[in-house]
Amino acid sequence: MTSKIMPTYNRKPVTFTRGEGIYLYDSEGKQYLDALCGLAVTSLGHSHPLIAETVSKQSAKLIHTSNAFHIESQEKLAKRLCQLTGMENVFFCNSGAESVEAAIKIARKYGHDKDYKNPKIIVMSNSFHGRTMGAMSATSSTLSHDAFGPILDGLIRVEFNKIEAIKNVLSNHDDVSAILLEPVQGEGGIVPCDKTYLQEVRDICNQQNILLMIDEVQSGFCRTGRWFGYQHSGISPDVVMVAKALGNGVPIGACLARGSAANVLTAGMHGSTFGGNFLSTSVGLKVLDIMRDKQLCQHVITISKAMKEYMETKLKNLKAVNEIRVCGLMIGIELKENCTELVKKALDKGLVINVTKHKTIRLLPPLICKEKDLLKIVDIIEELITENYE
Repeated sequence: MTSKIMPTYNRKPVTFTRGEGIYLYDSEGKQYLDALCGLAVTSLGHSHPLIAETVSKQSAKLIHTSNAFHIESQEKLAKRLCQLTGMENVFFCNSGAESVEAAIKIARKYGHDKDYKNPKIIVMSNSFHGRTMGAMSATSSTLSHDAFGPILDGLIRVEFNKIEAIKNVLSNHDDVSAILLEPVQGEGGIVPCDKTYLQEVRDICNQQNILLMIDEVQSGFCRTGRWFGYQHSGISPDVVMVAKALGNGVPIGACLARGSAANVLTAGMHGSTFGGNFLSTSVGLKVLDIMRDKQLCQHVITISKAMKEYMETKLKNLKAVNEIRVCGLMIGIELKENCTELVKKALDKGLVINVTKHKTIRLLPPLICKEKDLLKIVDIIEELITENYE
């Protein structure tokens, strides 16, 4: 049968029909260990009973009105997110890309309020922020820029993790309003910020009255062993973008701000029809409850350490392996050659993985994994590498 769906994805020859915990099951009944979590979304696993109960109860009560009215669960979730991040207020939307769009608008308006004719935003090489026009422009994909250009004006790209690159831009531009970066570049192959780099960027932003905007869409909500990746560096951003794991599969995103950034957007300047509705914010609250009650951040630190040690034993010395990068349960295993074929071969072995930048096996396992589950993932990865490249 000819598909009526636009061919925007290279879909794999598997149809999943149900999930339970860390496992997915296809239409033939085959079981798969999900080491990708729908790209860091289902951190609490599939079909979590408490989340399913929340969805059922709230959908039977009220799903949507609009943001023209007060929504109690939205207010509660905003308060919780501000407590976790140190931010002051929240704009709710439906995805990570939308949260980045809100951040870009904040940066632009912040610059205009300082009488900058064309406010600039410093963005990073090897970055990914989403596929809407603004987020795609901030992303470092020349393929997308060529296909959909001209991209958004006013973006200055510098080399990631190089503080001198930022200083050089600021020495030549006095109209930079914000710096946008990921604490761990996910699509870029699991590449973390140096701890001192993020601290130095914060100092520069303080000195020059520039907004520091941190994209935590993939790295947030205990994924790195802290609630948010920037917390490893002991700094506070001015704007934080979140999504993905906050809904565990229910679409939700949020852009949080503090200080002068919190007062930039006013009534009528920005909005979202579905953003922060009853269903998504009720689920978001339940997700945060579960993560807190299960002490998932500490759990991630413990099992990540065990997985890293096991990978160093099983994978580090393989001839095909170039580098292993571990940030909690964000894992990048960079090979010396193209390994995109391993995605399908992993499915044959009952494992769901992803390859990014052509050479990096990206693992984003559920945060509820036990140590034995992670070691099993490593064993299968070892099989895949040795069978195909050794």
